[in-house]
Amino acid sequence: MRTLLKITVDVNAGNKAIIDGTLGSTIQNLIQTLKPEADYYLSENGTRAAYIFFDMKDVSDIPVIAEPLFIRFNAKVEFIPAMNGNDLKKGLDRFSKAEKSEFAHN
Repeated sequence: MRTLLKITVDVNAGNKAIIDGTLGSTIQNLIQTLKPEADYYLSENGTRAAYIFFDMKDVSDIPVIAEPLFIRFNAKVEFIPAMNGNDLKKGLDRFSKAEKSEFAHN
């Protein structure tokens, strides 16, 4: 399932990780592991953040992905199901076919 991995890094932990080199190497390892469709890096609410879109094959991968981020960077980590335009069209088409008869009666 296409998933948005949203990471926000604690400022103090991020500063330490920048200085000791672990932030870059950890993100690089994460990218090599996830092979994302897209990855973006930004600031959010005054903290370092990353949005990584990848295919989550099994929910049991969540601890493998999240725990290093929690432990090393005191990060907030969110996993959010995500669609692209084709997924949205497919879902709306399915909704339309399934619900058309229900709305016809109202």
